[in-house]
Amino acid sequence: MITGPLDQLTDAQHDLVERARTIARTELRPHAAEWDRRQEYPERSYEILRENGFTGLTVPTEYGGGGWGVFEACLVLEEVAAGCMASAMTIQMQLNGPPRVIARLGSEQQRKQYLPEVVDGTRRFAVAMTEPQAGSDGVALATTLVPNGDDFRLTGTKCFITGALQAHTFLVFCRAPDTSGPDGIGAVLVDAEVEGLGPIETEEKMGGRGVAECVLRFDDAPIRRDQVILEPRPGSKEGASFLIRQFNPERCGNAAMSIGVARAALEDAISYVKEREQFGRPILEFQGIQWKIADMATELDAARLLLWRAARTDVAGFPGIRETAMAKLYANEAAVRVCNEAIQLLGHRGYLTRYPMERYFRDVRGMGIGGGTTEILRNMIASEVTGVRASQRKR
Repeated sequence: MITGPLDQLTDAQHDLVERARTIARTELRPHAAEWDRRQEYPERSYEILRENGFTGLTVPTEYGGGGWGVFEACLVLEEVAAGCMASAMTIQMQLNGPPRVIARLGSEQQRKQYLPEVVDGTRRFAVAMTEPQAGSDGVALATTLVPNGDDFRLTGTKCFITGALQAHTFLVFCRAPDTSGPDGIGAVLVDAEVEGLGPIETEEKMGGRGVAECVLRFDDAPIRRDQVILEPRPGSKEGASFLIRQFNPERCGNAAMSIGVARAALEDAISYVKEREQFGRPILEFQGIQWKIADMATELDAARLLLWRAARTDVAGFPGIRETAMAKLYANEAAVRVCNEAIQLLGHRGYLTRYPMERYFRDVRGMGIGGGTTEILRNMIASEVTGVRASQRKR
């Protein structure tokens, strides 16, 4: 068992880790290959995690939740992902997504309406930000929220929306009419049964196959004023700032899942090299193998420490931008390197689908794309370090 710096945790945090680890190893991991092969949502995993109180882990206690923070959410997500990435993805949005935004920025009515249902697991969320023309250029949104009397109408297309098929509510980023760039961005809560939402389309993907990526098409969908989290207003850049900050808990969760999968790959590789013999002795005794293991373990500990630093920061209610970007960047790239080396350590077995190594690699490869590409994260880090906000936008 690769444990990392667990001596830094409180007794309560240790208990949380052990509970998540036990569930992941006994209840989730045995079914991970099946969810992947069938590209089937791991509903059974979600129910197990819900029954054990993990869906409401970060909801404030006054709404029935556990009151834990981003840090504890990351502890849980690492353990769950080490057992099954798709299972971790089922609760990522519950722990680090829209419910956290509602708790921080929503109205009291919204908190009372949504948060108890997050706790009991009856309401699931997805974030709808990405659009066909607005990926890394997150403020190039075209989805528009048009005033309609006291309420609004929403029109636009969202793509690559993780878990949209199972979501009951979407946090949709949109803009005011006749605005562009960082001007006039806002966010609304949209229920999945809303009139004007077309049939949800799905995309097949390389990894994380148990939780589909989806396309949402809104056509003049009615939005009540009480569903608005942040009203898009011409001349205001508040929404653009909010868009960047609210993704930081999710990015921390992304890093935690990357570390969890890579840790599973390292643990499996260690078990194999201890048993596999060549030239008359276990291959672990060869110095070249030892160096690979040492580098892999060091990268994982470094990634985890960067993540723990990020998850413990709090800037206006969310983890800091610089710390989060560094953690996700390093965790994403380290996880790919570790999983790639694990495949090499198993030799041709690592390339076969009856072993989990190739699935580990597929699962972590997409993490450096979703939630902010590693290239965009480098731009963010450079801006934070130098104090120079260099725009990539054409002038």
